[in-house]
Amino acid sequence: MKKLSSIIFPVAVVTVLVLTFSACSKEKFHINGAISNANEKTLYFENMSLDGPVIVDSVKLNEEGAFSFAEERPGAPEFYRLRIENQIINLSVDSTETITVKGAYPTMAVQYTVEGSENCNKIKELALKQIALQQQVIAIQQNTSLGYEATGDSINRVVERYKEDIKRNYIFKEPMKASSYFALFQALGNQLIFNPRANKDDIKVFAAVATSWDTYYPEAVRGENLHNIALEGMKNQRIIDYRNNMQIDASKVNVTNILDIVLPDNKGVTRKLTDLAGKVVLLDFHIFATKDSPARIMKLREVYNKYHAQGLEIYQVSLDPDEHFWKQQTAALPWISVWDPQGVQSQLMVTYNIQKIPTFFLVNRNNVLHKRDDQMKDLDKEIQSLL
Repeated sequence: MKKLSSIIFPVAVVTVLVLTFSACSKEKFHINGAISNANEKTLYFENMSLDGPVIVDSVKLNEEGAFSFAEERPGAPEFYRLRIENQIINLSVDSTETITVKGAYPTMAVQYTVEGSENCNKIKELALKQIALQQQVIAIQQNTSLGYEATGDSINRVVERYKEDIKRNYIFKEPMKASSYFALFQALGNQLIFNPRANKDDIKVFAAVATSWDTYYPEAVRGENLHNIALEGMKNQRIIDYRNNMQIDASKVNVTNILDIVLPDNKGVTRKLTDLAGKVVLLDFHIFATKDSPARIMKLREVYNKYHAQGLEIYQVSLDPDEHFWKQQTAALPWISVWDPQGVQSQLMVTYNIQKIPTFFLVNRNNVLHKRDDQMKDLDKEIQSLL
């Protein structure tokens, strides 16, 4: 039997995708519109690459301010901006759409319209929210009636309120969207608002978007970059936690050698991973709402039917956002299926260092993690060695 994860994208499908992408790569997207009151000004069209802004094209505007840019469509969501001097309009592109932008200089950064892209409208909302936050912070800093500590506390409160709003209404709501990626890199001055290098909760935010991009845009460079940022944040946090917890409460040590999972199954019964000691467990993290889920579930059924009588159990953790949908999808499954209401922002993503969904692990009869999927070339041999 081949490695389970390889079943998700059969060779024939990959070949079709590659051929399709090659054909589509010649297609173009279009950015057009007008910036009034900018006669003789140069409008730059820039790609916001991972290494910084790169000028793609430019035009000197006339009295009408009309412009039109066209470039090859990207393979995954990509970010661009229109700029005149320090006035910037942020945009995202993920297909062959035509996006129309209209504004006036010198207020184009805050007063413009965009048509043809839901993501660009969401990015506009986020940009305006960020500007409003900056104005709030400046007002607090300029309030001479506040002392040093009160100023810091007030700024922290408005920033935390902002982060909760962005997490709830943008990032966690639609982590696969370009607007959610954009939100991760908003800043106050030279400091990221979501800072995974210094904030444990912010690591989860980056991990949620990274995992979602793995599902919707596999192998995208930006998704890989998000993972690297999240992993570096986890590493830093472990160092901090280690230094802060040199004395460990013996009552909290898990003698089973595994990080336990305690969640309700699709019948409402609480199921503990550690209760499966004595069995070989395929611990699976899955999202049923993805297009590749049915084929993968069929493969899991083959594995379960082949080895269950010999002592194999599957403990499957669903990270789907919709509980009712999950229950429908798992009603006929013979193995243990539990649901984490936190979805892709679950603490389990950090605890088990999960960088992509789906991901699975093998756990031996002593409740010790054996290997994760990318460490196994032959799933059959690995299971047989543990039974």
